[in-house]
Amino acid sequence: MRAALWKWVALTALAAPGLFVASVHASTVENMRLWAAPDHSRLVFDLSAPVSASVFTLDNPSRLVIDLADTQLDSDPASIDLDGSAISEVRTGVREGDDLRVVLELDRAVEPRHFALSPNDQYGDRLVVDLEYPGESAVEDPIDPIESMIREQEIAAERARTVAVAEGLDPVETAPTVTEAQPHPKRDIIIAVDAGHGGEDPGATGPSGTREKDVVLEMADRLARMINQTAGFRAVMIRDGDYYIGLRQRTLIAREQKADFFVSIHADAFNSPRPHGSSVFALSQSGATSETAKWLATSENRSDLIGGVDGSLSLDDKDQVLRGVLLDLTMTATLNDSLTIGGAVLDRIGRVNDLHKPRVEQAGFVVLKSPDIPSLLVETGFISNPDEERRLRDGGYQERMMSAVFGGVRAHFEQNPPPASLLAWNRDHGRETDSNEYRIQPGDTLSGIASQHGVSLGQLRQVNELSGDVIRVGQVLRIPST
Repeated sequence: MRAALWKWVALTALAAPGLFVASVHASTVENMRLWAAPDHSRLVFDLSAPVSASVFTLDNPSRLVIDLADTQLDSDPASIDLDGSAISEVRTGVREGDDLRVVLELDRAVEPRHFALSPNDQYGDRLVVDLEYPGESAVEDPIDPIESMIREQEIAAERARTVAVAEGLDPVETAPTVTEAQPHPKRDIIIAVDAGHGGEDPGATGPSGTREKDVVLEMADRLARMINQTAGFRAVMIRDGDYYIGLRQRTLIAREQKADFFVSIHADAFNSPRPHGSSVFALSQSGATSETAKWLATSENRSDLIGGVDGSLSLDDKDQVLRGVLLDLTMTATLNDSLTIGGAVLDRIGRVNDLHKPRVEQAGFVVLKSPDIPSLLVETGFISNPDEERRLRDGGYQERMMSAVFGGVRAHFEQNPPPASLLAWNRDHGRETDSNEYRIQPGDTLSGIASQHGVSLGQLRQVNELSGDVIRVGQVLRIPST
């Protein structure tokens, strides 16, 4: 009897193969979600099974067509919030009997790309359609052109000095003259504030359902407000809404905005509720070494980093070893600054919350790998710990945590203001020159300054609270009395 039944099933499948194929391969669109960012939109199809998709554009009027093979729709496109996106309307229909066609009416030019995602802990099968806007920036409010020009001049001068050091030349003789931008050289110090995760990526989720992407955006907003309310500082938000930006893109945005510092805000998680405390991370030395190699191997990156804003510092005529030395010097200086600022931030965070580790930790996070911008990643607490999850949702805790982060960053730049910044201008014009202070000039070394003033290197480090010998042009050192 069982053999006869299987024979009947097999014959039926041969007689009507479409029926069985549909039951095995057909997919359903269970939900459609849209994330709108300044420079792109992301449309996500939640599916019951993987699908074959075709995506193409049509003109007059401008449309994006998404064909999903052997798929039915079990979602209402009218429920999608289209605000802030390039999509003015979503239409759907059946094509060739079994296929689903989704048509997006567009109000601007887009460059589409699509890819499938396999199921994970939070979602099932998905089709992701990205609509990128040519020529648009991920940051809606770029820095002022005058400030940008001042910052470019500073970067060019610093790169010239780094090239000279790598070649064993005198930085004073080789550095180009920096023309002061008009009306005055009092630019803001630019802090890039990065709220982790976003959009399709919620980050970690707490026991009560708190999503990391939400609380870190709230904290990033608070930090940006503190920065913008402080004379001489300006914040650039890497994302200011619920959308995702790629990890590499985050550091590229910071570099495009000529940031002096980059800080990424996160909330830690573990598979147990017990771990707690806040952490501060800088790039690991091995991460810096591998990143140097990657930048050196990519001609576009190398040209951008060492070519200077006007191309006058190109190293195309120099050998690979010199290029490697130059990048290594840049990454080392950046990492030293990151660790110094990280220590100041960690000290202040420890007054707000327990510390998970009593020192600045180092890891190979992608968002920390900009070669020429000091960068930190701050884990504000364990969202997987019920007590810290509640704190992370609390506005008072968020305010205190971000005040600690900015306090550490601010203290560093007040001690080491960039030469053309408002902080440096206030320092130089707001008080009489102190004969016991010395402003660092190109080519100076800490040991040379100590010898010049007849003090020991240890005394000079101690009175200026320096942990090493790294100094910056324009930095003011206190000279201990002899």
